[in-house]
Parts: sequence; structure tokens; C-alpha cells
Amino acid sequence: MKTLRPNVLSRLVAVPLSPVLVVQARRARRSIPRLPDAAEPWSGSLAGADPLRLLVLGDSTAAGVGAPTQDDALPGNLARELLRLLGRGTRWDAVGENGATARDLLERFIGRATEQSYDIVFLSIGANDALGLRSRAAFSRDVRETVSRLRAVSPEAVILVSLMPRFDRFSSLLNPLRWNLALHAASLDDAARSAVHGLDGVFAIPKPPPYTPTFWASDLFHPSASGYREWIEYAIGEVPPALLRGLAR
Repeated sequence: MKTLRPNVLSRLVAVPLSPVLVVQARRARRSIPRLPDAAEPWSGSLAGADPLRLLVLGDSTAAGVGAPTQDDALPGNLARELLRLLGRGTRWDAVGENGATARDLLERFIGRATEQSYDIVFLSIGANDALGLRSRAAFSRDVRETVSRLRAVSPEAVILVSLMPRFDRFSSLLNPLRWNLALHAASLDDAARSAVHGLDGVFAIPKPPPYTPTFWASDLFHPSASGYREWIEYAIGEVPPALLRGLAR
């Protein structure tokens, strides 16, 4: 029996269920608490020899939603892991917005993200593209263009791409919305991975392992401070050592 690809299966499911999905999506937006971004500043540093220049670019996770400060979110946790692994300090910046799609990054944030060069970039994007039911072609094109624009100003950077969360593990979403979002997200994830596969110095982080009880913020949708730490420990642990070796001193 031929196995249907996720993009085909998600369309087959979404069409007959569309009235239910629309109602559930609206209900989810109303019921999920809107947490604030991480407090300013969104730039910082971690002391250490020969500091790396780190950029975190993306959606609500780049904005640190669910954590009190960016030191507790992606930038701070990345800096600590890089210090542990490479023995180097970090100067970091976070750029992005809660609710941003890949298209938003290109239209409104890529200019700020490319004002200077970086040694390592962590791109976190995709959840809002899935929620907006964007097409595979549009999402993968935007992810690849974002990576290309970053590469143009940071030719030696390691670019880490973190894509879709596992919507099937979000208890804050009801079925059939949760199941269909998971299918569509898997389709977009597959397309974007293919779009950046083989690009020099670029690595797409594998899909996340099961979320722990401490992963979630109070909205049960975003990571908590503990969740951001768990995420980065997993993500950096998956990066091929050879890719990071060039950053060691």
C-alpha cells in the first residue's frame, strides 16, 4: 500500500474538517494566555575568552516568550552551552517577534539581522507558518532565502535551523485541530529541511524529543525557562561536532 505524504494527508483531513478546525483555532487563540516577551535588553554577553558573536532570529521563541529574560531563553542558554563546549564567551543579540512567520522575518527583520556579521546563528521559525496553513513551497522558499541572506553577511557562520514543534504533544490544543496541525507542520518541516539540506555550514536541528513536564510555560504553549534550557541542551547535542569544531579556539 502506498503511504500518503504528510502534505497530501493533511489536505485530505483538513477539507472535511475545516469548519471544526476554524472554530477550534479561534477558541485556542482566545483560551491560550498571551504571555509577554522576555524583558529587555535583547542583547547581552557571557564572559569568556575570544567571544563569539551569536544571533538568535525568529518568532516568539526568539522573543523569549515564557521566560523572564533573554538570559533565561535561547540566547543565554546557547551562550552557556557554547562556553561549556568551546571555552569561548559570547556577545549575543535576539531579533524577532511573537507571531512572526518566515515571510515576516524577510519583510521586517532580516535587515536588522544582517547589520553585522555573526559566528553562529540560531534560526527558530515555523510554528506560525503551520498555524497559518502556509504552503510547503512558500515556507521552504522563505527559509532558504533567510539562510541565504544571513550567509551573505556571515560567510563563515554556523547556521542552526530549528523548525517545527511537535503539535501532537501540545495539550493546549484539542483534536482534530492538534492532529491536523501536526500533519501540516510535519509537511512544512520536511520541505524546509530539504531546502537547506547540503548547504555549507547549515544544520537543521532534528525534531524534538518528548517534552518533559517542566518544559512548558504557564500557557502550555511556549517553553518555560527550564524548557529553553532543555531545548538548547538537546539541540546543541545534536549538532555534528565537526560543524562546531571550527568555532573552537
